[in-house]
Amino acid sequence: MKKLLCIFYFTCFILSAKSQSIAQIKKILDTTSSPVGYVKFVLKKKFFIDSVTVLSTSRFLGKADSLAYHGKTGKTYGPFKKENILVKVLVKAPNTFYHIKHLLLDTTVFDRNFASSLADSIIEKIRTGRSDFAAQASIYSADLESGAKGGDLGWFVRGVMLPQLDRAMVKHKKGELFKVWSDAGLHIVTVADDPKEDTGYALLLRVLL
Repeated sequence: MKKLLCIFYFTCFILSAKSQSIAQIKKILDTTSSPVGYVKFVLKKKFFIDSVTVLSTSRFLGKADSLAYHGKTGKTYGPFKKENILVKVLVKAPNTFYHIKHLLLDTTVFDRNFASSLADSIIEKIRTGRSDFAAQASIYSADLESGAKGGDLGWFVRGVMLPQLDRAMVKHKKGELFKVWSDAGLHIVTVADDPKEDTGYALLLRVLL
C-alpha cells in the first residue's frame, strides 16, 4: 500500500511540474537538495553543468563568469533575454587575484634606449612626488583603455596578462615600481594591492526551458 501511495504522489508531482510557472520552478531549484534530479526526472528538461573560471573581477566576458562571481551559491537566475534558460550556482571555489597598474611605452614609437631613459624619468617623478602614476599613465601610456583609468588593470588571476607581467608582478610588493619589457614595449608597473583570495571558480547548472 505504501509503495502504491508513493507512486501515486510521485506521479502527481510530475504531472503538476508540467504546469509550474517559471517562478515556481526557480523556487524549487533554490530549495531542493537535488536540483539535477528535479530537472532530469520531474521537469524532464535538457540541462548542462559547466565549470566556469573567473579571470577578472573588473571585466567579465559574458553572463557565465559574471554569474559565477556575483551570483549567490544555491540561487537560480534567469530566464535571460534571447536565452530561454535558468542558471543555478551550484558551488563556488576561491582563487588568487592580483591588482596592478601599468604604463606602456610603445617601442614602435620610441627606440629601446629612449624608452628606458623615459621610463626612469617617469619613475623618478612618481617616487619624488612631483607627479603620480595616474597622471603619467594618462600622458604616456600606449594602452589607452587602462591609461584613461590611471593605468589600472583591475583584479585578475595569473595567466591573463602577458607572461612577462605575470612573472614580474609576483616578485614585487605593494607600492613597488618596476620596469618590464615585453613584445608590446616597455611597461612601468606598480603593485596596487596585496594579492587576495576571491571567487575564482564556479559550477553552474543550466536548465533549457
